Amino acid sequence: MNLPFQKIVASEAETAKLAHDFIQHVLPGDIIVLNGNLGTGKTFFIKRALEVSGINSVSSPTFAIVNEYTNGMKYYHFDFYRINKLQELLDIGFNDYINDNEAVTFIEWGELFEEILPHRRIEINIKMKEDSSREFSIKEIRKE
Repeated sequence: MNLPFQKIVASEAETAKLAHDFIQHVLPGDIIVLNGNLGTGKTFFIKRALEVSGINSVSSPTFAIVNEYTNGMKYYHFDFYRINKLQELLDIGFNDYINDNEAVTFIEWGELFEEILPHRRIEINIKMKEDSSREFSIKEIRKE
């Protein structure tokens, strides 16, 4: 998958295929930030991506803030939706998580605390279309 990448998907099956294709290009140390309104499919995308690694117990970390999964590789799954202050992320060791070069980190609602996001990351923006399809825009961010 070459970045930037954009695609409109019309079904859960198409979203699952996109997630399966995407995860094939992810490497340990990658940070993937998913942005989009409620119900656009951020958690669904992550669930389907991690299926490829045999992880079938993915759930939204909305209240836990972070979930950890392992199956030959480590995955961290953050949800910033219920975070009120940046300090909450610092208190749970967020910087340690994102600096773990042996893990892939997914962050939902990353735009809520963009100031803490690493300068090198992959961003997936999901927009709901009027016909209930979703537009996925995937790009790599590299800030100096």
